[in-house]
Amino acid sequence: MTDVIALLPDSVANQIAAGEVIQRPASVIKELVENAVDAGAKIINVLVVDAGRTSIQVIDDGCGMSMTDARLAFERHATSKIRQADDLFSLHTMGFRGEALPSIAAVSQVELRTRRQEDEVGTCLTLSGSHVVGQEPCSCSVGCSFAVSNLFFNVPARRKFLKSNATELNNIITAFERIVLVYPEISFTLHSNGQELMNLRSGSLRQRIIDVYGRRYGQDLLPVGVETSLCRITGFVAKPEAARKKGVHECFFVNGRYMKHPYFHKAVAQAYDRLIPAGAHVPYFIYFEVSPADIDVNIHPTKTEIKFENEQPIWQILTAAVHDAIGQFCEIPQIDFDTEGKPEIPVYDPTLSTDSRLSSDSRFSKWSSPSSAPAYNPFKQKPAADWQRLYEGLPSSEAQQVQPAPSLFEESADSPQPIANSQDLSPLHYQYKGRYVMTAVKSGLMIIDQHRADVRIRYERYMHQLADAPSQSQRLLFPESVDLTPAEAALMPELLPSLAAVGFDLTPLGPISYAIAGVPADIEGIDPVTLLHDILADVSTLNAQLSILNSRLALTMARKAAIPYGEVLSNDDMDTLVNRLFACSDVNHTPDGKAILSILPQQDIERLMA
Repeated sequence: MTDVIALLPDSVANQIAAGEVIQRPASVIKELVENAVDAGAKIINVLVVDAGRTSIQVIDDGCGMSMTDARLAFERHATSKIRQADDLFSLHTMGFRGEALPSIAAVSQVELRTRRQEDEVGTCLTLSGSHVVGQEPCSCSVGCSFAVSNLFFNVPARRKFLKSNATELNNIITAFERIVLVYPEISFTLHSNGQELMNLRSGSLRQRIIDVYGRRYGQDLLPVGVETSLCRITGFVAKPEAARKKGVHECFFVNGRYMKHPYFHKAVAQAYDRLIPAGAHVPYFIYFEVSPADIDVNIHPTKTEIKFENEQPIWQILTAAVHDAIGQFCEIPQIDFDTEGKPEIPVYDPTLSTDSRLSSDSRFSKWSSPSSAPAYNPFKQKPAADWQRLYEGLPSSEAQQVQPAPSLFEESADSPQPIANSQDLSPLHYQYKGRYVMTAVKSGLMIIDQHRADVRIRYERYMHQLADAPSQSQRLLFPESVDLTPAEAALMPELLPSLAAVGFDLTPLGPISYAIAGVPADIEGIDPVTLLHDILADVSTLNAQLSILNSRLALTMARKAAIPYGEVLSNDDMDTLVNRLFACSDVNHTPDGKAILSILPQQDIERLMA
C-alpha cells in the first residue's frame, strides 16, 4: 500500500494561507502599509486603480531592504520582527507572522523596488503567483515601492466574488483610516484612479481625526486621559448631542493596533446611559497602552481580536475615564469653599433692629387729592353698544361656506386611491397619545402606528419613482454645500442616479464636496445635509448593488419624511393615512420588518369588560 500523505508545494501552501490573510484588496493595503510603518517611514503614499482590482501601489520612505532581504521577504514565515516564541509577548511592531508578503505574491503579480540609505543602487524584484520572474539592480529612492497587479488572477472564484468597485473602495478607505488614526506623526496620501481622496499631513491626533472625518467632529470631541499601573488610556469621546443611530465611528486601538472589543464597547455605552436616546451611539477614538506581556494578539491572522489578561479592571478604568470626560463637559456645579480674595458677606445679627417701614411724600403722590382719584365701581353698568349695526351687509352664517382646513396629506397624481370598505373600516378614527390611530373594524379594534404606516406609504412611493419616473425636485433658494468623508465620497458616483431619481440635485465641487441645489419636493422641514449623510451612512454597510441601494435610499428618505410621533392629526388626515396604507402591497410590516398594525379582537374586549 502506497503512502497517501504528501508535503504541499510552497506555492499551494501560500495560496491556502492567502485565503485567510488576503480577503480583498483592502487586506493588501493593510499589510503593506503596516510594513511601511514598521520600516520607520514618515511619508506613505497609496495608489489604487479600479478599487485594487487592477493595481495597488504602496510607496514609503522607510529603511528599505537589501537584495538578499528583498528575496527572502517573500518566503513563508520569514520576518524581521521576532526570533523566538517569547518575542510574541514583547511585540512592538504591527506585523510578526511573516505571512503577508508570500500570501500577496501567491495570488497576484508583484513588483518590488527597494533601496537602503547606504546602498548606491536598489533592487527590482518581480514575482507572479509565488514564482520569481526576475531580479535585477535598479535606480530608485530610499524605501520600498510595492506594485501589486491583477489580484486573484490565478484564483478566479475569489476574484469573481469581489464586490463592486464602490464597495471595495469603501473597504480600502476603512482599512486606511484605521491605520492613519494611530500614527498622526506620519504623512499619508490615498489616490484612487488618479484622484486624490486623502492628503493627511503630520500633526496632532485631534487634527488627524478632523482631517479624516470632517470638520463636524471638531467641536464634539472630549479628551479622555487616565494612567494606572495596568494601562494608559487616551483619546477622545464625543459629546452626548453628537449621538447618531448610524454612521458612527467607534474605534479601539491597543499599542498602535486597531481592535474589535465588544466588552469594552459596553463600558463606553454604559457611561452614556440615559444621556443619549435608545439605539443611538456616540463616536469615540480610544487608545490603550498595555504591556505586551498582558495581551495576546496572536489569535487571528487579521490581528483585530486581542485578549487581555486584566480585562475586568481595565473595563472599570475605561468606564471611569469616560464618565470623567463627560462630567467635565457637563460642567456640574460644585460647592467652592475657597474664600480667599472673595468679598465678605456680613453675618446676620438678630440683636440689631432695623426699621423696614417706608416713608413717602404726599406732594409727589398722583392720588394726593381725594377728588383726583377716580372711583372704581366694578358693578357700574356700561352703556349698551349697538353691535348689530356692525354686521349689517354681511351674509348670514347659514350662507357662508366653511372651507376645510388643509390636510396634512395632499393628493397627487401618483398617490394611491383609497380603498373602499377595506375590512369594513370605520369612517371615524381616534388618535391615541399622538402615536397610534385607532379605528373600528369588523373583527375588533385596529391599532395603527402612524409613523410606521407613513414610512410604508412613502417607501413604496419612492420605490415607484426610482423604478419608473423621476420625482419632482424643489429648488433651494440658496444651495447648500456638503463635505463628505472619503468613504462617503466613494459611494456617491454609484448613488448619484438614484438620488437624482428621487429629486436631489447635486453638483460636485471637488473630490469630496457637493452642492445641494434641489431636494425632493415632499421633505419639507428636513435638513438636506443631514439627510444626505444619513443616506450614505445607511448604504455604506451594504453591498453596493443597485437594487439594494435603491431600497435603502427609499427607506431612509421615508423614515425622515414620515409623520413624526406626537403630530396631531385630524380625522380627515387619519382617514387618508389609513386608506393609503391599505393601498400598499404590505400593510402589516415596514420595509425593515417592524409591525405597523395590530387588531384587538372583539372577544378580548368583551372579556376585559366582563
